[in-house]
Amino acid sequence: MRHRLLHLVLTTLLLVGVVACADNSTDQSEARIARIENGLMPLVRIEGRDPVRFSMEGRLAELGIPGVSAAVVVDGEIAWAKAWGMADIAAGRPMDVDTMLLAGSISKPVSALRALQLAEQGVFDLDENVNAYLTSWQVPDNEFTETEKVTIRRILNHSAGLTVWGVPGYDKGDDVPSVVEVLDGLGNTDPVRVFRAPGEAWQYSGGGTTIMQLAVTDQEGVSFPATMQSNVLDPMRMQGSTFENPLPEKYHAIAATGYRANGDEVEGKWPIYPEMAAAGLWTKPSELIQYAIEIQRIYQTGKDGILDHVTVMEMLTPGLEDFGLGPVVSEHTFSHGGADEGFRAHLVAWKDSPYAAVVMVNSDNGRVIRELLLSIVEEYGLPGIEQEIRTVADVPVEQISRFEGDYELPEIGTIQISRVENRLIMTSDAIDPPIEVLPQSSTEFFDVGDGRI
Repeated sequence: MRHRLLHLVLTTLLLVGVVACADNSTDQSEARIARIENGLMPLVRIEGRDPVRFSMEGRLAELGIPGVSAAVVVDGEIAWAKAWGMADIAAGRPMDVDTMLLAGSISKPVSALRALQLAEQGVFDLDENVNAYLTSWQVPDNEFTETEKVTIRRILNHSAGLTVWGVPGYDKGDDVPSVVEVLDGLGNTDPVRVFRAPGEAWQYSGGGTTIMQLAVTDQEGVSFPATMQSNVLDPMRMQGSTFENPLPEKYHAIAATGYRANGDEVEGKWPIYPEMAAAGLWTKPSELIQYAIEIQRIYQTGKDGILDHVTVMEMLTPGLEDFGLGPVVSEHTFSHGGADEGFRAHLVAWKDSPYAAVVMVNSDNGRVIRELLLSIVEEYGLPGIEQEIRTVADVPVEQISRFEGDYELPEIGTIQISRVENRLIMTSDAIDPPIEVLPQSSTEFFDVGDGRI
């Protein structure tokens, strides 16, 4: 019943999204947007089958995603921004291009800019023991820090050997711990500690980013939202964005409500993150994309900006697992994804071409993000983001049937696997909608939805 109601609301409001163009080519931009929003591409293409396309309207209803907001940069300027669906279903409030959403872990590369600015100013040495900059707390030394230390460089590229990869946030009404309490495990995550020699290997760590947040505030003596606003957000024309958590009441009327994958509202409408640098940025695509525009401009022109050109070149040098000093860096792009409770987001910018895109949704189900990005990439002929291509193996039905039955999985519970012709369907209370898998071999199957084996 909930999804039927959502479908009706989406059908009515899908065309309410506002389009913003940077030039007078309105007709051309609208034609592009129409092709993109009606040509969403599945994450996986099956060899030998006709290509499949989705419309935004149908996809949001099918996936139970309330709303989407996106912005696209062409030739270094925002070409268009548009929103679809709902910001708040109960209130009947549609998503629009000015709706604020949580950026999740895209907060990390944006926050990294302040640490890099302080390095340029001589406040930080990126390769010094971070404890030299911490006055209110210290990273506990142990056997792993005898010869190698946690540094800001290693924090930014996730090679510091630190625990706590993700942060779940807090609900409205919870006792929200201080940053020091978070680092000592007095909140809803484990203590942030060194568990392997710094520099030895890559391990994503939101806990590490929280240490960086504390180092910034210990050195500057002002709140993290305040220093980010004056030194990073405002200079990059992100005046309508904020790192403040809890979100101040003045923003509530334009903030999207977060939703679980099953359609339930997040408790209190959105989570609260004392780990602001790791997960706490509230923004909208047309502002978040200013990060991409600024870094791209510095990289491509060689002219200094929010950071010096030499710093940006260092920032966009990939290290372990392709992480630079903040973003993920590939041959063609720099990017980062985000996943907060009830929100998903992705930012991608092309290093050598003046193109970028940001897509944000107010749901734990972010599948439509990559589907929209694939359509955008196809429309503009951009490299580096492609569909997964899978081949279905000719496996006898009796071999497929042997996988049917009930399976008990940790943290998920019982899942049921049944056969329908030459494919398997996985269902459980935790899987909605059911997952369809096809054989890649007699023992390997792939998810039709995202290509994962």
